[in-house]
Amino acid sequence: MFEVFMVMYLLVALSLIGLILIQHGKGADMGAAFGAGASSTVFGSAGKGNFLTKTTTVLAVVFFVLSIVLGRYTAGQSSQVDAWQDLSVPMTESVPATPSENEIPFGN
Repeated sequence: MFEVFMVMYLLVALSLIGLILIQHGKGADMGAAFGAGASSTVFGSAGKGNFLTKTTTVLAVVFFVLSIVLGRYTAGQSSQVDAWQDLSVPMTESVPATPSENEIPFGN
């Protein structure tokens, strides 16, 4: 189930990024004032903003809901003990501080 949520989360995130990049900023409306705006749009003169805005809003809500669901799902799982958590245990292997002459690759 976790994998399904992660795939949905990734698809929603990529779709959200794409929709945000497609949208025009507020400075792009100046071109529409001089006649360059509505003649070449796919969604019509006023439909593009509404469609993209509503789709972005829906995807953003789905993104946040999936974030909360994934956070709740992973909060109950126990994590593995990290080797760096307990630093009072000494290392079992000793690592030499400097390489010997046999280990230097460009030596004579």
